[in-house]
Amino acid sequence: MNRAWQWEYQRYDPKDERLVEALCTLGNGRFATRGAAPETTADAVHYPATYLAGCYDRLEATVAGRAVSNEDLVRLPDWTALRYRCLPDDAPPGDWLTPDHPTLRHHRVSLDLRTGTLTRRMLFHDTGGRRLGVTHTRLVHMGDPHLAAQRTVFRAYGWSGRMEVVAVLDGDVVNEGVERYRSLAGRHLAGHRAGVEATGTAWLSCRTSGSGIRIGLAVRLSVRPLTPVAGACTATGTTQTALLPLRRGQDAVVVKTATLFSSLDRPPAEPLRRAIEDAEHAAGFPALHTSHRAAWLRMWSQGELHAAGETGRILRLHAFHVLQTLSPHTAELDAGVPARGLHGEAYRGHVFWDELFVLPYLSLHFPETARALLMYRHRRLPAAREAARRTGADGAMFPWQSGSSGAEETQRLHLNPRSGRWLPDHSHLQHHVGSAIAWNTWQYGLATGDTGFMHGPGAELVLDVAQFWAHAAAWDEDLARYRIRGVMGPDEYHDAYPGAAAPGIDDNAYTNVTAAWVLARALDLYAQLPPARRTELLARLGLRPDGLHLWEDVSRRMYVPFHQDVISQFHGYGDLAELDWDEYRARYHDIRRLDRILEAEGDTPNRYQASKQADTLMLGHLFRPTELAGLFERLGYPFDDALWARTMAYYLRRTCHGSTLSSLVHGRVLARQQGPEAWRYCQEALLGDITDVQGGTTGEGIHLGAMAGTLDLVERGIVGLDPADDGLHIDPVPLSEIPGSRFSLSCLGHRDIRISFRPGRLGIRVPPSLLGPVPLVLPGGRRTKVAPGQERWFKLRAS
Repeated sequence: MNRAWQWEYQRYDPKDERLVEALCTLGNGRFATRGAAPETTADAVHYPATYLAGCYDRLEATVAGRAVSNEDLVRLPDWTALRYRCLPDDAPPGDWLTPDHPTLRHHRVSLDLRTGTLTRRMLFHDTGGRRLGVTHTRLVHMGDPHLAAQRTVFRAYGWSGRMEVVAVLDGDVVNEGVERYRSLAGRHLAGHRAGVEATGTAWLSCRTSGSGIRIGLAVRLSVRPLTPVAGACTATGTTQTALLPLRRGQDAVVVKTATLFSSLDRPPAEPLRRAIEDAEHAAGFPALHTSHRAAWLRMWSQGELHAAGETGRILRLHAFHVLQTLSPHTAELDAGVPARGLHGEAYRGHVFWDELFVLPYLSLHFPETARALLMYRHRRLPAAREAARRTGADGAMFPWQSGSSGAEETQRLHLNPRSGRWLPDHSHLQHHVGSAIAWNTWQYGLATGDTGFMHGPGAELVLDVAQFWAHAAAWDEDLARYRIRGVMGPDEYHDAYPGAAAPGIDDNAYTNVTAAWVLARALDLYAQLPPARRTELLARLGLRPDGLHLWEDVSRRMYVPFHQDVISQFHGYGDLAELDWDEYRARYHDIRRLDRILEAEGDTPNRYQASKQADTLMLGHLFRPTELAGLFERLGYPFDDALWARTMAYYLRRTCHGSTLSSLVHGRVLARQQGPEAWRYCQEALLGDITDVQGGTTGEGIHLGAMAGTLDLVERGIVGLDPADDGLHIDPVPLSEIPGSRFSLSCLGHRDIRISFRPGRLGIRVPPSLLGPVPLVLPGGRRTKVAPGQERWFKLRAS
């Protein structure tokens, strides 16, 4: 066994099972199934669930005396469920077995990353000396996005008899995977119909209760040895029961082959009919496994990032989860980047700014998928324009949380589990999400050279966000600067000034600087457009050509606050009280969720210089030092390495890392500055989900942005790849703990460009093609090219 491609859990621990289920989720970019044991149902330990990308539903509930409406990613019927018990020839029937049964003696879960296959092995040993081995092997097919399969093998040791096996298709499911959401309505499925065909295929149809999405699910059951199967229906599902003869040394096998269709599919078809047809015509498990492995081999040829040792194994796990959430199949859907993957119900499956950490990797490896995810945003431009109009602004104001429609899905109340209180939630004021969308669009264009997209949908995304910022910024005569008031920054702990009646803070540095950047890039992009396209876009934006002067002015005269010779997180941040960090660490040990601790004490983080996650330092994540210096120079502010070093040191002491993204960003900016603590933060980002560093949150869904961000940390951070107008820049930031890596990427139309990074050296191989050479800009500004069919090695030094 190649441990580099295996992720294993050698024993069963109920406390860790939700984490195991999340990290052993299998998916194909269209739907995903958590790695729960098929013997189990949802309870305090287990949570079997399947989710379909883009399948949302809205329900209303009364919370804290207020009617609230929430849109959720819907938990779909469980196709994996399998119940069984032993019927020995020489003893009464045994109990129905699960991993929680006291006769469990051995338990191992193995996730094969190379082939996308999950295997769960169990051995039960009863007081009569009878042993039963059970092996489940599961896949969610990467080649056929509607297909999944599960094979269960039973073997008796020291006894003979029969196995009573009940295969269940369970549609009686509700969204209840996140404890703090359980006051919200969660029964999203209605209109169940179920049946069992004469061929042995069980089926279930239902619909989401609010959005009316029709679901069709079919499961073909096959058993060996061949025995009669009795089918039955319930109000919300089916059961198929078989009595399998079991002899010493002989296996009994049960295979469930599942197909999932919905009314979201293109081209449209009746979901149930398609599900039944495809289930009945699907290949057997060995053939499905072979074709599934081949599909994953293709995925890895484009997406693998190889690094040595345990770090490389973790990076491979992260890539695995990114690719099964956002695969080429995703490009056929109207779906965004779910912040918690298709792995659970945290954040209700919504789309946040996490794509800022995901799309750089996808743009360099799966550009069609990246393009499709940007089109998800583009299709929601009308909703973003309407949101801006309602605030009195022009352009597009994208929502902080997005779901099906592009409307703002951020909850108006959130629960503090520590105090039990429901509190107002103002995070919809994080308008910086628009800048993230514009940045991703720009980076995609640089990486791919996709002029058609950039002159088409890309231009609309960038220019509409620029138009919003131009109107959101207000002129301040006293400062002789433009200001953006009443917002929240990435920090999220500060949603108002102490004692203020209205929410929002003013002049968040990250928001203001990225807004100025968007305006400058919008002007650059506008200048590249054909005249007819310029005219069309100006008309759509309601602008005259001279109206672009405002964009230019705001991009050069945006206000950035400072205090104590550092960049202020927002205007007035330096006037807030200092927190006694040592006292709170001594009292609570883990203060990652300092906001909850303070609120439970009757206090608020609004009073303190204390941040949840990187905010101002996010500027160092997005922009190379020379870029950042250029931005501040354009704004008329002095900027040098000393200022940035002081700013980094200032906020490192005042951040509690209540987000998995925080360590990632700090690790990257410290590595760029050769900071001694860089690896500590990088390592925490790598371990964040696998050790559940946030204390129980990974079981509710992985943190997709942090996982993808670690891949980007290596490729664009350590190796220093940075697509730009004049070619692929390479500016390495050596990190001794990750001394080398290799991967393939796509750039400027070229596919399968092979990158090999070693200390002080970089190799690039461009495959043969009819395209031109790949332009490179090496440290020190040295320019060169690598022609198709050529491999070259370069000596490097860190700039």
